[in-house]
Amino acid sequence: MAETKVVEHAHPTAGTYLRVAVILTLLTVIEVGVFYVPAFHPVLAPVLLVLSAIKFAIVVMFYMHLKMDSRFFTLVFGGPLLLASGVMLGLLFLFGVLTLGR
Repeated sequence: MAETKVVEHAHPTAGTYLRVAVILTLLTVIEVGVFYVPAFHPVLAPVLLVLSAIKFAIVVMFYMHLKMDSRFFTLVFGGPLLLASGVMLGLLFLFGVLTLGR
């Protein structure tokens, strides 16, 4: 039988988790700020969705340790997010909520 090789990675330090927490906090502050700035109201939903997707990816990569794990697990968690985003955009275009240049 073929042997599988397990690669051990160093566990992230407390400093890494604090930096990630600061980044997530800043993204949340940006989300709240975008909500209250009237200039962003026409693109509010897409901006908030993108920021939320970025936060999702950061949480999955660091707090679920996928950054140090197999790429397969990244695909398992990231694939459905991409699929759901594509379906949502398709439905928004289909029902006329979003238009291209009209």
